[in-house]
Amino acid sequence: MIFSLVVCTYMRPEPLLELLKSVSKQSLYPNEILIIDGSLNDETDILLQKKDFANLKYFLVSDENRGLTRQRNFGISKVNPNAEFISFVDDDTVLEYDYFAKIVETFENDPEVTAVGGIAVNENRWQQKQSQTIYNQKKYYSFEEHVYKEGLRNVVRNYLGLASNLGPGKMPDFSHGRTCGFPLNDKTYEVDLLIGMSMAFRKNVYQNIQFSKFFEGYGLYEDADYSLRALQFGKNVINTQVKLDHFHSPSGRPNHYKYGKMVVRNGWYVWRIKNEKPVVKDRFKWNAIVMLLAFIRFTNILTEKNKKAAFAESLGRIIGWWILLFNKPKMK
Repeated sequence: MIFSLVVCTYMRPEPLLELLKSVSKQSLYPNEILIIDGSLNDETDILLQKKDFANLKYFLVSDENRGLTRQRNFGISKVNPNAEFISFVDDDTVLEYDYFAKIVETFENDPEVTAVGGIAVNENRWQQKQSQTIYNQKKYYSFEEHVYKEGLRNVVRNYLGLASNLGPGKMPDFSHGRTCGFPLNDKTYEVDLLIGMSMAFRKNVYQNIQFSKFFEGYGLYEDADYSLRALQFGKNVINTQVKLDHFHSPSGRPNHYKYGKMVVRNGWYVWRIKNEKPVVKDRFKWNAIVMLLAFIRFTNILTEKNKKAAFAESLGRIIGWWILLFNKPKMK
């Protein structure tokens, strides 16, 4: 299959270089690599000029195309028209050697699959079940002979009856799904949501829909919005054989207050993409979980070193929720 890799980057020349080194070692190499750079300096350009990566095309975008959503749409507009799918990865990831080969295999094995996501191995916390161990169902989530130790926010949700009744990658009617991913068992699972660090879409998807302008700027949850809308063209799946590492480089991220507001406001928007007219029960659960997570983030002031960040994000979440009461996003 002819395919293109699109990498949107912003002020991260060194992490980007590590990603490209892993791409150069792939068992199946992209037919083209498009680097869409929104940086405010030329450090990334200078670094890439010193290297020689095959099939690489570099674009430094101006203000009107800067930001993750705009850069992704710009990348789509520059892709080889013969490409059968586009692979998007974050600029702070490192791919395992057969990453693209496994994506191609997934597409070829099932024509109904139109989107494929992968697994961040270094973030995977699933464990094989031990036969003699009894697991507290409020503190552990069980799935196919594996268990996942829940974080505080999910433990509290379990006790309060606010946990999702669906599996990983699926969005319930009140939106707040499970974010635990899947165990590394070499299986493929049908999902609603893909994660922006690792997602690939067939031509019939990206030729018909763009990333939403609502998320222009930092773009939090733009991947959830796009993958939900992609469902109209086929199936979204996560293949646990499509592996990479994700390092979450701190550069290029918004301040914690703005991030907190975006978590709530953008989260509301994505919820309504999936559930346009939620019933009272769904509305109650969505709002209850938003306030619960804001409170738990506030308590991190007592447990984390960066107390200012915890306070700013929790305040942003609360302010973002209040703003929704008077000024809800307009659906596009």
